[in-house]
Amino acid sequence: QVQLVESGGGLVQAGESLRLSCAASGKTFSGDVMGWYRQPPGKQRDLLAAITNTGTISYRDSGEGRFTISRDSATDTIYLQMNSLKPEDTAVYYCNLRRLSFAGRHDYWGQGTQVTVSS
Repeated sequence: QVQLVESGGGLVQAGESLRLSCAASGKTFSGDVMGWYRQPPGKQRDLLAAITNTGTISYRDSGEGRFTISRDSATDTIYLQMNSLKPEDTAVYYCNLRRLSFAGRHDYWGQGTQVTVSS
């Protein structure tokens, strides 16, 4: 079992920055892929970026280069640095850990952290 705990969200003004953190606890494996999703009000949850244990990164939405994902494999913690925030970045941001095994794919989710950007 894996637990994911996010932190770092909050209320900021447009143009400011935030860094979100997500710490994984429990049993993790080298093949686990961790990532960040966000869910704006009234919309679906979408992938922003994912990172492997070896640091391979895939961006689905980098916010036009404003978002950067990173990972500290020693502590099973990932980060999302968000710069030049815009009101449209307002959303609940979720941490995800995806595990592939013989049994199939399993996703673990954090509780989400609210990011609100005021204009």
